[in-house]
Amino acid sequence: MTSKIKIHLADDHQVLIDGLSNLLKTVPNFEVAGSSLDGTTVYNDVILDQADVLILDISMPKKDGIETLKEFKDKKSTCKVIILSSYDDLKIIKEVMKLGAKGYLTKNCAGENIIEAVEAVHEGQEYFSDAVRKKIFNTFKDNPKLNQNAAIENPILSPREIEIIILIALEYSGKEISEKLFISSHTVETHRKNIMKKLNIKSTIGLVKYALKNNLINS
Repeated sequence: MTSKIKIHLADDHQVLIDGLSNLLKTVPNFEVAGSSLDGTTVYNDVILDQADVLILDISMPKKDGIETLKEFKDKKSTCKVIILSSYDDLKIIKEVMKLGAKGYLTKNCAGENIIEAVEAVHEGQEYFSDAVRKKIFNTFKDNPKLNQNAAIENPILSPREIEIIILIALEYSGKEISEKLFISSHTVETHRKNIMKKLNIKSTIGLVKYALKNNLINS
């Protein structure tokens, strides 16, 4: 028998916790292990519940979601964190990504996506709602200029690989990238595979996250 996915809910509104809990309990392999209304108790509550996934609000009393995420990162928690917030500000999204959040959903779409998000992050994937994903991609469309200083300082990727990350994030095809950079489509594909392997990334959104985290574009 497969063990259930234990979920902890952290939000300062009991009505939202109740609603999410009722929704999540409709999934046979989910278990809502507990909840927190106060940011200062979240980490200890999650440990006590032995939760696999934490659904965390940014706006929490006494200790907000950002500070809570820092605590989870500092203590090397293995619990996967999904941010569920009314905010869709790119600075906040970037900050929580840097702190290790595995998912980000806005509250207006939580009912549609939360089950899918829990399943995805528990399996080691990352999950972003359509609105958040669009905002991330628009960053590249609005600010496609490569940050040369960041490129020079990046110890993992070559400047060419960074250029290719930017173009992939801008949703250029392999053929379009080859024409823009004056290299063959085969070379583009080789670079793409090498980048994915170096960064242990499996998707385009993963490349976008890497670029945002490492300030590879000028904003």
